[in-house]
Order: sequence, then structure tokens, then C-alpha cells
Amino acid sequence: MAILEIQKGDIPILRQKSEPLKCINQGVLQLVEDMFETMTHAGGIGLAAPQVGVSKQVIVVDISPHFPDCPRLVLINPLITDSTGEKLGEEGCLSLPGDRGMVRRASSVTVQALLPSGENTEMKVNHLMARVLQHEIDHLNGILFIDLLRSEDQELLKNEETLEAAG
Repeated sequence: MAILEIQKGDIPILRQKSEPLKCINQGVLQLVEDMFETMTHAGGIGLAAPQVGVSKQVIVVDISPHFPDCPRLVLINPLITDSTGEKLGEEGCLSLPGDRGMVRRASSVTVQALLPSGENTEMKVNHLMARVLQHEIDHLNGILFIDLLRSEDQELLKNEETLEAAG
């Protein structure tokens, strides 16, 4: 396993639509393991292949630090097929260190994807997992969370920071 270099900033590879995988081979499985190691080393809970310089549709997620019963997740060629509700929440990104913002996301999503075994899967998720999947799938489409920021929502984040500094 290896720790890969996380691509940082508003750079071209993070702005392009990544390619779907046509086959799952040992190279893809090694990429997945390296992505998990990289994400864990960086203190993240989600990582998309473009963030490590690979323009392929692969994401890894591990929210077990927040929800110990949730297993690690690898999705290949993921697609959001349905979404419901809306929830405002704070987000950051390993590719934009130090940047944080309040982002509106669907509160529940249904995702279709391939698993590393090659099996098709469909899952309906909510709460943090829904947010993380939307964030990582956006990376596969060249969208960064900063693209979704609304000025009126950022006031909420500023107010929270002011309260924390005063407390």
C-alpha cells in the first residue's frame, strides 16, 4: 500500500468529468487500497480517484470514526438515481485544505454502482453517508463543494465561528 499525493486547489484534474471503469483488475484494487490509506493518513472520511490524480470513477468512504457500525465502502462508476429532502451542513475537502463551507445537499440519496467484486449494487442512504457520497460523486463530475456555496448559508458558518471564538 502507498500514500498517494492528494491533488490540491482548483486544478484541471479536479474540474474534469472522470472516465467510467470498463473492468476491475488488480490495478484498480491496488488503487482502492492506496486511496483508503491516503484518506486515513490525511484524516478524511471520503476520497475520489481524481483527488489522487486518477481520472476514473472510483470513490472510497469510511465514516466509521463517526458511525462505528458503518463498514468501509468502495463504489465504482457510482450514479445517484434518486434524492429527497434537503439538509444544510458544513463541509471541507482534502483537496481544498482549510476551506470550509455550509452546503445544501439532499438528505437522502439512492446510488447505483459496482462493487470491487464486480457486482451491481443499489443503496439508499441518508445523513452523513448521503452527504459524503454526494460530495465524492461530485468530484467524479468535476464539481467541488465550493461551487455549491450560497452566500446566505455562509453567514451561518461565520456566526458559528464567532460564537466559538467568544465562548
